[in-house]
Amino acid sequence: MTSINTNNSAQAALQTLRGINQGLNSTQNHVSTGYRVGKASDNAAYWSIATTMRSDNKALGAVSDALGLGAAKVDTAYTAMDSAIDVVGEIKAKIVAATENGVDKKKVQEEIDQLQDQLVSIAQSASFSGENWVAGANGTKSVVSSFVRDGSNGVSVKMTDYVLNNGSAGNVMFGMSGGQVDTSTGILGTANGSAGSVYSLDITNMTIGDLGQALTNVENALKAMTSAGAKLGSISTRINMQDDFVNALSDSLDSGIGRLVDANMEEESSKLSALQTQQQLAIQSLSIANSSSQNILSLFR
Repeated sequence: MTSINTNNSAQAALQTLRGINQGLNSTQNHVSTGYRVGKASDNAAYWSIATTMRSDNKALGAVSDALGLGAAKVDTAYTAMDSAIDVVGEIKAKIVAATENGVDKKKVQEEIDQLQDQLVSIAQSASFSGENWVAGANGTKSVVSSFVRDGSNGVSVKMTDYVLNNGSAGNVMFGMSGGQVDTSTGILGTANGSAGSVYSLDITNMTIGDLGQALTNVENALKAMTSAGAKLGSISTRINMQDDFVNALSDSLDSGIGRLVDANMEEESSKLSALQTQQQLAIQSLSIANSSSQNILSLFR
């Protein structure tokens, strides 16, 4: 039976066309944005995971920046300590030279004075971003090392600590007092025996025995400075390794996010072509279904 009030064929064709258009709009959106899951309604679970991972990735970017800042602080301190070791080595050589009979100790001391002033200059200059790791009071310096999301979904920032010790066997060249270098503390400022400290050393009137004590003090200072330099070097190595890891982890997160939400462009292109063809056929089918009602008119001619 053919009815002019109800065209079942047209309704079926219209429903088919509506479904095809919805699929076509979805596919076109995937192609234009590059995302298979662009909003929560596309896939709530994947969207939630991807959003959290993107947030973590931003935090890792901040950690990478902080690691760069921390590396600069450590490298500044290491460079200063390494330079100071060379200067103290020169002082050691001067003391050895002064043990030779006939050497003018006063002239040697003038050279040592310049080297001692250079040590203070190095300590004062070894500051980066307001922090000085080779001249400071007892305390702890820290640099960001990582951002962690644990198994219970809690987040935290991990730090690498460097504890300053301004004793004679510590890890700072001089202490700090009132914002100024305290030349009476630290590896180079702490007095040790009759020869005093490396910084206050004056060999002008020293006997051979006194020079021996001074040489021992300088050697002990070199050992302490070498140990501090090694510690700074190991921290620098760890920061560099952590930076490499953070960058690799960030790339892995990007890849993981892509697997969850990125559109497969080859697949979407194929679907787009198929849907466009289906749309054309559905429109033609709807046109045929609508034209069937017009055929009734021929019955009344």
